[in-house]
Amino acid sequence: MVVVAAVGLVVTAVNWLLAHWWLLLVASVVAVLGGIAWWQQRAQREQWREIQTRAVRYGLAQLDGLSHLQFEYAVRDLMRRDGCADAVQVGGQGDLGADVKATDPQGRRWVIQCKHRRHGEGGSAVGTPELQVLNGTGRPVHRADVVVMVTNGRITQPGRIFARQQRLHLVDRQLLGSWASGSQPLWELLSALPPPRRPTPLS
Repeated sequence: MVVVAAVGLVVTAVNWLLAHWWLLLVASVVAVLGGIAWWQQRAQREQWREIQTRAVRYGLAQLDGLSHLQFEYAVRDLMRRDGCADAVQVGGQGDLGADVKATDPQGRRWVIQCKHRRHGEGGSAVGTPELQVLNGTGRPVHRADVVVMVTNGRITQPGRIFARQQRLHLVDRQLLGSWASGSQPLWELLSALPPPRRPTPLS
């Protein structure tokens, strides 16, 4: 009995739809237009996010005024601006020397340690001990191709010598100012980078 009733309802519904086919047409048009509008809004949101990302700029005074955590997020945002879509802030207790991780458009894996100095150049200089920690984890633990120390302060001369010996890249206050306030990606400002992991239009 239930089956018969259900079949009867289906037949009635089909007959009604056949008699009012134009409603199906209107509903289809509305659904298609709604889908197009949703897709356009989504594309516009993505485009606006990209514009905002590309527009990221920081002055040194602005960076000096950040907290250490905010400084790490600023470095992450700069890497994203440069085209590292997967750039992530990972600093915190037990970070093993990595505050920001990213993969550049050439496929190279970056590990960045951030040393923020509240007084900028007047703060304590980054020295060999901090660089030794980064060197001990950057490649062996985090499997980085490019290991970077970023600071809004100074780096000692012994630290610079150690970094050069160990193939660590340094972004001191001067270089940070150029990178953060400009539009060049960090890999265009650093020298002696490892080769790309995947082909590029220039390779």
